[in-house]
Amino acid sequence: MNASILTEVILPLALALIMFGMGLGLTTNDFTRLFKSPLAIVMGLIGQLVAMPLLALGLCYLLNLPTPIAIGLMILAACPGGTMSNVVSQLAKANLALSVSLTAASTAISIITTPFIIGFAMSQFAPADDATFSILITSLGLFFITLVPVAIGIWLRHFKSDFAIKAEPFFRRFSLFFMLMMIAALVIKERDLLVSSFNDVFWACIALNIGSMVVGWLIAKCSKLNLTDSLTLTLTLTLSIEVGIQNASLAILIAISFLNKPEYAVTGGVYGLAMFIGPLLLIGGLKLKNKRTARAVN
Repeated sequence: MNASILTEVILPLALALIMFGMGLGLTTNDFTRLFKSPLAIVMGLIGQLVAMPLLALGLCYLLNLPTPIAIGLMILAACPGGTMSNVVSQLAKANLALSVSLTAASTAISIITTPFIIGFAMSQFAPADDATFSILITSLGLFFITLVPVAIGIWLRHFKSDFAIKAEPFFRRFSLFFMLMMIAALVIKERDLLVSSFNDVFWACIALNIGSMVVGWLIAKCSKLNLTDSLTLTLTLTLSIEVGIQNASLAILIAISFLNKPEYAVTGGVYGLAMFIGPLLLIGGLKLKNKRTARAVN
C-alpha cells in the first residue's frame, strides 16, 4: 500500500471515526456541566493543557532524552484526553460525567494549544525541522479530524439518540483496536530506534504518566472545593485519570501524518500502553485503603 495513502487518508480517516464515536457519547448536558462546575473544569484544564506539557518539558531536560523521544513526549503532552480516560474513569468509579466534559472541553481547546506546544518543542529540540512545521495547517488539520467529527456525532446523538447509543460502544472498541494496531506497526517500523532508546522512552512515559496523575491529584486537592469527603475523593480521582491519560492515537497521527516523522510517534506508542499503569496503581491503592477502612470499622 502506498505510504502516502496510509498517512494522508487512512490514518486521518480512522482517527476521525474515533472522534465521531466520541461525539456519539456526548450530550448537551456534558456542555452545560461546564458552566455548572466551572472550578472543577478549569482546574482539570489547567492540569491537562498547562501542567502536563510543563511536566513533559521538564522530563525532556532532566532525562536528557534523544530528540525523537523528546519531541514525541511533547506531542503526547500537547494532546487532549481521549475516550480511554472516560473508560478508565468508569472502571475506577470516578466522576464519569466530569471526565466526559473535560475530554470534550480539552479536545476543543487543543485545536489552538496543541500546534503551539508542538511548534515550541520543534524549535527547542529540532530547529532544523521547525521551518517545515506550520501552526495554521496543523490547527486546520486538527479541526477537521477532531472537532468536525465530534460535532457530527453530537448532532446524531441529539437527533438520532437510539442509533447513537447502539453505535457508540462499537467506536469505543474500534478506538482501542486502532491504537493497538498503530503501536504494533510502530514497533515493527521503528524497532531500531525502540531498541536503542527503550530505557529512555519507557522511563520517560512511566514518569510522565505517574507524574501527571500526581499533578492532577494535587490540583484537585488545592482547588478547595466545598464538597463532602466522598465527592472530594471522586473529583480527585477523576482529575488524576483525566490528566494522566492522553489521546495516544492522536499523538501518533500527528507525528506520522502531519509531521511525516514516524520516529516521533514511538513515544506515543509506548505511552499508549504505559498510560494504564498509573491508574491501575491508583485504583489498587484506593481499593486497599477501602478494605483497611472497612476492617477497622468492623
